[in-house]
Amino acid sequence: MIFFRSQPGLVAYVTCGDPDLATSRAVILSAIDAGADVIELGVPFSDPVADGPVIQRASERALKNGTRLEDVLTLAEGVRNSRPLTNLIIFSYLNPLIRYGLPKFVKRAKEVGVDGVLAVDLIVEEAGEYRLLMEKSHLAPIFLAAPTSTDARLKKVAAASKGFIYAVARTGVTGAKTDVRGDAQQLVKRIKKSSKLPVAVGFGIANAEDFQAVGKYADAAVIGTAIVKIIEEQSAKAASPEAVAAAVGKFIRCVKKTT
Repeated sequence: MIFFRSQPGLVAYVTCGDPDLATSRAVILSAIDAGADVIELGVPFSDPVADGPVIQRASERALKNGTRLEDVLTLAEGVRNSRPLTNLIIFSYLNPLIRYGLPKFVKRAKEVGVDGVLAVDLIVEEAGEYRLLMEKSHLAPIFLAAPTSTDARLKKVAAASKGFIYAVARTGVTGAKTDVRGDAQQLVKRIKKSSKLPVAVGFGIANAEDFQAVGKYADAAVIGTAIVKIIEEQSAKAASPEAVAAAVGKFIRCVKKTT
């Protein structure tokens, strides 16, 4: 069951294994304690076509360090044990899941306490087996909805999704600046006509101003690149895992305007 404890909710993305798994764990726990409602555990991938340069670099570093899907699942298990009430989502491209084996992956994800999965390049029309496996394990399949999606396709996304629907604020890759009051707002209105699920807006949400603007029409905002950039900058200074985590926690508190 995925829930947002506050309105608007904050979904925080972290590329697991960047710069190492110990830092990822510290960052994730800090993000949770600072007010993040959902953590997206990013599985590093060699060809992250939907991601901008910041997250691409993070994936490259994590892969160079040897981080694989099983490491991300083990990390999820540790976070679940430390913060039992946190919503945990595996964020991955389809290729690592297929290499691992879809039935094995879904079984393992359930075992470690994951709430849902967002396979970013898996379209609804080709997700039959995946959805059946997810349903049997009571895991939430989360799908993307884009401004270019037709109303008919939005209905398919709404029918297939559980937990929440991820509304892509604009076409393109992650990290680029987004007009959060334009196409994204219209997209959320269109989704709401077909679904009662919460809608989280992502791609280009970078600061407190963006977060508050999205919160006026959506249930949650997804912040990824801004967090990964902080990790990159702190790591370049050879900061300790605790220092990197503290910087991310400070940022999230600022975004949510909490103390």
